[in-house]
Amino acid sequence: MEDRPRVGVSSCLLGEEVRFNGGHKRYRFLTDDLGPHVDWVPFCPEVAIGLGTPREPIRLTTGGRLVNRDGTADHTEAMAGLPLPASDSTGPDIDGYVFKAKSPSCGIRAIPKYAEDGTAGDHGGRGLYAARVLSAFPLLAAEDEGRLNDPGLREAFTERIFAAARLRALLASEWTAGDLVSFHARHKLQLLAHDPARYRAAGKVVAGAGTKPRLVISLAYRDLFLAALASPATAGRNANALQHAYSRIGRGLGRPHRADLLGRIEAYRRGEEPLSVPVALLAHYASGGDFPWLAEQTYLSPFPAGLRLRHAVSA
Repeated sequence: MEDRPRVGVSSCLLGEEVRFNGGHKRYRFLTDDLGPHVDWVPFCPEVAIGLGTPREPIRLTTGGRLVNRDGTADHTEAMAGLPLPASDSTGPDIDGYVFKAKSPSCGIRAIPKYAEDGTAGDHGGRGLYAARVLSAFPLLAAEDEGRLNDPGLREAFTERIFAAARLRALLASEWTAGDLVSFHARHKLQLLAHDPARYRAAGKVVAGAGTKPRLVISLAYRDLFLAALASPATAGRNANALQHAYSRIGRGLGRPHRADLLGRIEAYRRGEEPLSVPVALLAHYASGGDFPWLAEQTYLSPFPAGLRLRHAVSA
């Protein structure tokens, strides 16, 4: 696939020995499966602020401070001064981020917090560095390695980073109105499966590409596109996207093939077959060269096939 995603990642998840105890938390899906297809941008904020390895563990207080476990040092200000991922006028130069789960600096959910006297407090919020990244880039695809154990969340994250990479490559080029029209058309089924309303709104932005400043169009389209992909694809919307594809190619198929494709779509809608089955049929028909519109749809191949992510039967 073109346009390799650039993905920020907590360094320990790639096997770098930067944990407080001198170890790592290597996550095999990242290193072995996803790694060959993306460009990692590893970062450890705790090492970046000068903490050694190994080091005294740090914790997040209920008052929002980042302190040593023994209370002898406060790292809040240093963490607040760390640089964020680079960006330009159209957004960040990364397409997603995988954070270390429950880390007081990198966690994105259920962070253990402690009262100022060191007693256990509550759980919630984000680590200080992760909170800054996601505040600056709210549409960035972000997960922690714990959530990526869920097949559905893993697929959704992977789909988002590859889509964001394609968009980033387009907006970084000297794109024309025609290029944007083509990009939007290629993503029609994919966007319909996630957020039909934003697909239509983005289409209106595309229609104005020749009449408004490029930066205005870039930002408006980027926000709608990324927000649409952030909306979970449901079984119903996937089935509707498949049905739309059928409506485009059905007349070009023989009666048995039409009946088979419709049957597979409905079986998916009922939760009896995985999404991969009707998508594979569409990809087969597209490969024959008779349906160029369908062949160009990113929906048929939103990420490298070797990742084997489209397998779950819909609920």
